[in-house]
Amino acid sequence: MATVLEDPTLERMFKGHRDTVTSVDFNPNMKQLASGAMDSNLMVWNFKPQMRAYRFVGHKDAIMGVHFSPSGHLVASASRDKTVRLWIPSVKGESTVFKAHTATVRSVEFSPDGQHLVTASDDKTVKIWAVHRQRFQFSLSQHQNWVRCAKWSPDGRLIVSGSDDKTVRIWDRTSKECVHTFFEHGGFVNFVAFHPSGTCIAAAGTDSTVKVWDIRMNKLLQHYQAHTSAVNSLSFHPSGNYLITASNDSTLKILDLLEGRLFYTLHGHQGPATAVAFSRSGEYFASGGSDEQVMAWKTNFDQIDYNEVLQSHRVRTLEEPRPHIHDIHPRSPHSKHATRGGAPKIDARAEPRNMGAPSPNVTNVGPALFVQPRVNDTTGTGLHDLEMTSADIDKRAMSNGLTHAPHAEPSMTTPLEERNMPTQLSKTLEQIIGQLDVITQTVSILDQRLTMTENKLRECLDNQQKITLQVRPNE
Repeated sequence: MATVLEDPTLERMFKGHRDTVTSVDFNPNMKQLASGAMDSNLMVWNFKPQMRAYRFVGHKDAIMGVHFSPSGHLVASASRDKTVRLWIPSVKGESTVFKAHTATVRSVEFSPDGQHLVTASDDKTVKIWAVHRQRFQFSLSQHQNWVRCAKWSPDGRLIVSGSDDKTVRIWDRTSKECVHTFFEHGGFVNFVAFHPSGTCIAAAGTDSTVKVWDIRMNKLLQHYQAHTSAVNSLSFHPSGNYLITASNDSTLKILDLLEGRLFYTLHGHQGPATAVAFSRSGEYFASGGSDEQVMAWKTNFDQIDYNEVLQSHRVRTLEEPRPHIHDIHPRSPHSKHATRGGAPKIDARAEPRNMGAPSPNVTNVGPALFVQPRVNDTTGTGLHDLEMTSADIDKRAMSNGLTHAPHAEPSMTTPLEERNMPTQLSKTLEQIIGQLDVITQTVSILDQRLTMTENKLRECLDNQQKITLQVRPNE
């Protein structure tokens, strides 16, 4: 007898952003949800209805990506202000700044062991960072245009990146080499991700397609044309059986990877759906859109089918040495397989909102305290006078700032001068940061001029070759 499957349902809706939501991610402890937006703010939402949300102020421009560490003690944000920040997702509001890119940072992700970050940028590079030493390590730079997204493989040995040069690249972290390039996309690549088994990757593009490749055979496995507009984001279910996508056509789509077909179409956002992510357990997923809203959904998938698969993924990740990665685990049939004529459509816009839980009050947290300014625009060497673990950062956060009453009015974090930091030191740090920004802009301008010079030189050489070919026949 086929298992009866319930449809996904909208559980909560969070309002607090003032512009398009660009990224969402669940805390592994399932107590919080983080989101970044074009309003330059990082929001951390608590799932308990009575708890306030935190708005972290510190970035000087739009936030393009957010990601929780595996422990849940830190959350990273990538911004158009060319920096990455590490935050403690509490009311304290401290952040550490990483600065090595010379243009917008599009994405950031912690490695599976939580020790490293990978970032992707409009400066055409992918960069790797050591988290606790707060140190830049190396760059991957074969893309020919903006890099929109970069993600780790489940075992941390590979990195996948997608770019406006219409390619998807697989990198070996140890050798720092590009081991394969996929050229099949007809548009810019907005988002990439590894399948939980590590055998496959998926990519979403401006050509409205989602493609899945097997990276062992470098073969295209599946090609979905489910959306009618650009696909902005995607996320694999932890079991590997499902893939969810968000598109400018305002819908979310759940794809059944084992059947190779559209599973659900979800309507919830008024306007483009710009971000989507499954929780680590797979019981929930979150979405964000241009309507400035963050939505939390319950999957209601048949857990009997994928709990065993989740366990096998965990065992494979922990074992040393790691065995050869297996194929996607099979799943027993479910009742939805009978509806092959079309995927069920769920319109959450017509459903009651928030299920009795009102929009949470928001506490502003900022301005952020710079634990250490970081600089590394081109040299590949970082300042790392102090080596801090996440526990050290947590302790420092607890020793500074304010205490928070659950029902108190929203308040700003204590200014720098009141945190026992000398005024002169605070001003000096601000001056240094301003000078670093000038240096970063200068390097970016020089890079642009160098590119223009190379293009002009190439044109001159081409013209000289044409003249030579024209002269030779006369001779």
